Amino acid sequence: MARNVGSSKGKTNDWLIKGLPASKADQKLATKLKLFGQFVGDWEIRDQRFPGSDRRREVIRASEAHFNWILAGRAIQDVWGPVDSKSGKLIPAGTTIRYYDTKLNAWRSTWISPLQSEVRRFIGRKIKEKIVLQEENRGLRTERWIFSDITPDSFRWYAVRRRKQGGPWQTVEEMHLVRRKKIEA
Repeated sequence: MARNVGSSKGKTNDWLIKGLPASKADQKLATKLKLFGQFVGDWEIRDQRFPGSDRRREVIRASEAHFNWILAGRAIQDVWGPVDSKSGKLIPAGTTIRYYDTKLNAWRSTWISPLQSEVRRFIGRKIKEKIVLQEENRGLRTERWIFSDITPDSFRWYAVRRRKQGGPWQTVEEMHLVRRKKIEA
């Protein structure tokens, strides 16, 4: 069951699905959930680059990402998108659902972007000081999404791709994010 949490006149699309939001991480998995749990909160995308093209955006409060606990604290959902300059509201470009798979001993991550008509699945693990998400089931084109340079108040996210098995990795997108608000677990 969903409930509207906005205006009684129905002028908002803000709503909650009963059972979806969670206030904190599931304590039985707390140690494993810290890998992505450290990102729970609100983030500004300060800089976005598209290497190899003329597409580069220097952005301050024009794009943002929001991470929060869902499903009894066993998963994290994040929403990424630009902010409309007139209304100041987030225009969701896509959302990711991430959860720790105890059988796999890794994170499963699914990106859904109606704007790009995409659904992409990844397996994520900590590798040294980075979090590396390796795309599943994409044939010859392989992509990785990487969280690096992680501090409590900032991180770098970038995507690398290779066109053929064993070929060179090339950075295709990069973002630098800074924390606006941390949500305590």
